[in-house]
Amino acid sequence: MEEKKVFTSEIKNLVDKWKDKEGNLIMILHEIQNHHGYVPRELALELSSMLEVPLARIYEVITFYNFFKLSPPGKHRISVCMGTACYLKGAPEIIKEIKNILHVEEGRTTQDGNFHLDVVRCLGCCGLAPVVMIDGKVYGKVKKQEIMDIISTYVKEEE
Repeated sequence: MEEKKVFTSEIKNLVDKWKDKEGNLIMILHEIQNHHGYVPRELALELSSMLEVPLARIYEVITFYNFFKLSPPGKHRISVCMGTACYLKGAPEIIKEIKNILHVEEGRTTQDGNFHLDVVRCLGCCGLAPVVMIDGKVYGKVKKQEIMDIISTYVKEEE
């Protein structure tokens, strides 16, 4: 019950901050996402009630924009660039290797919750193609055989 009070307080503060501003629903959802890493269902329900917006409308916005997530992300976020340069330099093989090592699909989190795999259109590092980014750290000119070593450094952090 204590958690519900925290959610209610959090949502009330956000609604107060953004009320009467155009695009307030998206801005509130951004703040929730930035704080939690995703939009918890309980918060979406509270937001629906406080803004007097149907829950279906909130989910319509959440599912329309790729930025918003409905489940908690993994502890470590892996982004693999599939922009033209990265694609041509071997990104598809890198993605395949990551999937094999972690047993995870694109846009999903590993069962242990440690890794989340995203495929993105561009990381802005075309000269370093192919590029993998983990938790904001960029790995350039990555080769398929290097993936296991890169990932293992993050696994060792967990131990």
